[in-house]
Amino acid sequence: MIYQLKLRIKTAAVYICISTALFLLPSCNSKTKEKSTEIPVVSKILSDTASVFYTDFGKYPKERKSLAIGIFDSGTGGLTVLEKLIVCDEYNNATGEMQADGIPDFINENFNYLGDIANMPYGNYSQENKTEYLRELIIKDALFLLKDKPSKIIVIACNTATAYGLNDISALLEKSGANIHVIGVINAGVNATLLPLDRNADYAIGVLATAGTIASCAYEKTILKTKNELGFKGNIIVVNQSGLGFAESVDGEKDYTDRSLTAMCDNYRGPKCGNEENSVKAYLMDVYNFDTANGALFTQQSGDSLLYVQLNSSENYARFHLVSLIEKYRLSGNKIPIKRIILGCTHYPYLLNTLNDVISELRNYTKNGEYIYKNLIAEDFEFIDPALFTAKECYEALKNDKQLSSQTAKGKVYAYISIPSPELADDKLNEDGSLSYEFKYGRNPGTEDINTVIVPFSSEYVSDEVRMRLEKLVPYSYSLIKETM
Repeated sequence: MIYQLKLRIKTAAVYICISTALFLLPSCNSKTKEKSTEIPVVSKILSDTASVFYTDFGKYPKERKSLAIGIFDSGTGGLTVLEKLIVCDEYNNATGEMQADGIPDFINENFNYLGDIANMPYGNYSQENKTEYLRELIIKDALFLLKDKPSKIIVIACNTATAYGLNDISALLEKSGANIHVIGVINAGVNATLLPLDRNADYAIGVLATAGTIASCAYEKTILKTKNELGFKGNIIVVNQSGLGFAESVDGEKDYTDRSLTAMCDNYRGPKCGNEENSVKAYLMDVYNFDTANGALFTQQSGDSLLYVQLNSSENYARFHLVSLIEKYRLSGNKIPIKRIILGCTHYPYLLNTLNDVISELRNYTKNGEYIYKNLIAEDFEFIDPALFTAKECYEALKNDKQLSSQTAKGKVYAYISIPSPELADDKLNEDGSLSYEFKYGRNPGTEDINTVIVPFSSEYVSDEVRMRLEKLVPYSYSLIKETM
């Protein structure tokens, strides 16, 4: 029996890292170790001919122009990157020069897209001390796009996977001799943020990402590195917010959002009411301005005291985390207005309308006749979606390698998702057929166990509700996916 996954698209520890001449908290310095040790699956791929993962890269296609561009994400968020690749028009298709010509840059390219739905959210593996297993999952995602669906370039359309797996995939490809490039979204996001800025001014930059991405400090390190490379003279303050449950709510993880609920549930793993970091604060309830209709929020009170909160919509997750980021910055006492907030998870652009609404509300929020947040948000504030810069980097890499497609036909999109293996015992699954939290985050690396299988994106595994939302939110990607479903 193959279990159907119910996907839902709408679009933890927290750290403030202050860089340059101000200060940098140890969370992004001493607590983060470089991941340099090779994980076992790499040697299996390269040299263990008895392993199911073994891949003979000597037989990899020599002629690659006709191969697809491979893209993977932990779920459906990477479709926002695919959407940018499909509609991107930054180059002249005839000359390759950076000049829009009214024709999409990748119009003749095919794409292989993998969403590792069964194993997401990736952001939780580091919290559960399963970073090595996460690194293995990321390698296996890339392997699908190399061994099963040979691709001419790999795009990691996931910030957490970029943070924890880019170096591993790069090392694998270098040792394989396959001469295939891999691109991650973090460098693209930082470049999109910093390149347009005045090098002599001071800035505050927000990063909203998964707990795993924040814990890796990948954005802070890349911001500092890029700042120095670009010769910035001013200070840059980086304010981080780990989006506990945000991506999970977008993909409909039942432990974080379940719109069929009519009351609180016992298995809720999202932000809870309290005074700790990343908790829902009672004194901010009017600032969050949560949607309370149709089971989007459950609360429990005793008199005037708020005892319990359960977020139950992706819009409310977006509201909570953005308000938390801005409030944390307010409490820090810094006065430099926040210029940019990087959407450091590819799921978050699905909620861009809600995030923009929150910024507008915060600008106008007053207490006792005073504007509380208005001066902390720059007048020309922007959210940064790294997807466009990722598309440009992909084009440049293919152009430089002379691997841009020479076909004249319109390209196609072949989309795949992972589901739990039909062979798994019921005690490893939730009632809806998805992997249980305990099993998912209890697995160890280095085995030949096959817990999940990859299947085509189709109506058999994806609900009507999801397909309708994809059609609305990523229309160009979905129209091409439908052609091959």
